[in-house]
Amino acid sequence: MSSEEAKKRIDTLVAELKLHNYNYYVLAMPTISDFDFDKKLEELVDLETRFPELIDPDSPTQNVGGFITKEFKTVKHKWPMLSLGNTYNEQELLDFDQRIRKAIGDNFEYVCELKFDGLSMSLTYENGKLERAVTRGDGVQGDEVTTNVRTIHSIPKRLHEGNYPDHFEIRGEVFMHLKAFERLNDERIENGEPPYANPRNFASGTIKLQDSGEVAKRPLDSFMYFLYTDKLLFQTHWESLQAVKKWGFPVNEHSKLCTDFSGVMQFITYWETKRFNLSYDIDGIVIKVNNYSQQQELGFTAKSPRWAIAYKYKAEQVETELLSVSYQVGRTGAVTPVANLKPILLAGTTVKRATLHNANEIIRLDLHEGDSVYVEKGGEIIPKIISVNLNKRKADAKPILYRTTCPVCGTPLERKEGEAAFYCPNDEGCPTQIVGKMQHFTGRKVMDIDGLGDETIETLYQRGFIRHISDIYDLHKRGDELKTLERFGEKSINNMLDGIEKSKQMPFDRLLFGLGIRYVGATVAKKLATHFKSIDNLMAASFDELNAVEEIGDRIARSLTEYFADEKHRIEIEKLKERGLRFVAEENEVILQSEKLSGKSFIISGVFEKFSRDELTNLIEQNGGKILSSISAKLNYLVAGDNMGPAKLEKATKLNIPIIGEDELIKMLV
Repeated sequence: MSSEEAKKRIDTLVAELKLHNYNYYVLAMPTISDFDFDKKLEELVDLETRFPELIDPDSPTQNVGGFITKEFKTVKHKWPMLSLGNTYNEQELLDFDQRIRKAIGDNFEYVCELKFDGLSMSLTYENGKLERAVTRGDGVQGDEVTTNVRTIHSIPKRLHEGNYPDHFEIRGEVFMHLKAFERLNDERIENGEPPYANPRNFASGTIKLQDSGEVAKRPLDSFMYFLYTDKLLFQTHWESLQAVKKWGFPVNEHSKLCTDFSGVMQFITYWETKRFNLSYDIDGIVIKVNNYSQQQELGFTAKSPRWAIAYKYKAEQVETELLSVSYQVGRTGAVTPVANLKPILLAGTTVKRATLHNANEIIRLDLHEGDSVYVEKGGEIIPKIISVNLNKRKADAKPILYRTTCPVCGTPLERKEGEAAFYCPNDEGCPTQIVGKMQHFTGRKVMDIDGLGDETIETLYQRGFIRHISDIYDLHKRGDELKTLERFGEKSINNMLDGIEKSKQMPFDRLLFGLGIRYVGATVAKKLATHFKSIDNLMAASFDELNAVEEIGDRIARSLTEYFADEKHRIEIEKLKERGLRFVAEENEVILQSEKLSGKSFIISGVFEKFSRDELTNLIEQNGGKILSSISAKLNYLVAGDNMGPAKLEKATKLNIPIIGEDELIKMLV
């Protein structure tokens, strides 16, 4: 293959894979199988290996992520990021139009744009390359979050064509699509973590994470809507939008050029109902005077431009009757109250239920039986009750009292200090929790056992075949009994048993995730498996040792110590060990670069400026050193960064173990 042919194929593969990544991670709507995607990626890797001079910095093989940002640098905006004036009614909007006409006459146009409910972002480009990304902050200065923004698929890291200036700034909104938000919230609920209220909160929290590797796993998207340059390139805002779209920036397709005020109102009226068909949240419409010279003439107030305004939609509310309150038990034992409502149409969908979050919410609303309640969707994915119409409350209505026992097994509920949720502690005896844990364990993202779906788990539990996860691995002993079950043919039984046997090869981190320990999701399980190497080391770790692990805080450490302190859980782990499951992490093969650290042992703790902890681990192992999981007299060095656990520091000091920084470690390798 010639270099020219390779370039064409590489360009095609990069474009295809970027699109598939976008569809999968951002829209949560994959359009290709994992197998086909991997084949295309393998082909791209092969071509880039053979023609390294053709590697595109934006190639899917050149992944951004895994960098730890100790703190976000404050950056002053070259052009202040002002907020817009808001209005909620047509009269105030008409007053705005009259002020414009009084100042510049009647010869002007408006540009109407959707007002995205996300996080404002300013991007600076130098010679077509993304140099800096800064949040709005206070409008004068914001936080630099460049490393995190580089993980967003839709934001170009380098522009390939266009008559763009050497230096410019473009502003827009970072947001999350609703389906992606629902998928991630489902994962949080599955992990026993509280769900985020809305996509904006999730997007805002994500962009300020310190680990860009974690940011890359969360599907953010963006739309750009305003260009700033030192020299005027275009006469109008509309022209600039068309230009930046050609340069490669994501520009929303629904913007409209309006020649009069009636066109603006038609646009607002149209999107008041159609917004519910979008894949993302909007909370209003932004109206801007189109001509830049007229914008300059109109000028600014201290807080906002006089040439633009935001029309905000009121969150849709409807009144309906509270029929009852029911309770759902999750696999981690969390008990969530749900309001059952007389069905009503809200934001384009029929609503029969609304979340009540927890006991505090029932108290806040002062809910009574049969109340007439106001329900709102707004920026929330799940409808919620906003308030009660007290004028319609019946005189004899009884208050709703949060139940004190598990709705499934009757066990008294518990509530830990500092937590909003009540839990059923009967995790080994509550049928819903037992079935939920087994369904989680066998799921595609965990042990991925073919032929053992949710319905099959329920059937096997109800018929007494399985009561614990370990029972799954004894099903092969009950082949003849399984054949007596409805819809259990020989072929389906063999497929299921084969899937169970294959699952024994799943790595330790997936198995740890599968145990269903509260707050231990897939990411946390991977970090724990990497750090402690085996279940025995993890079970032996103290609270302080757990707490000192990167991103394992008090809550997770406490959950782990409580879980392993329960003898029933330890017995179950021993049974799984006996059945051949892998409770030891695989050691990655290390290619030695030198023997300079041979015979020396290290522990890494804290956050570092120049390297991530994984990078320091690799450096030590590649030069003959060994990483330990806990501090003892055998340890040679503690490599300490900022925010390291106090327990490790205190123990190392007591044992007179040398404490060094990343610079001292590097000097040992010179």
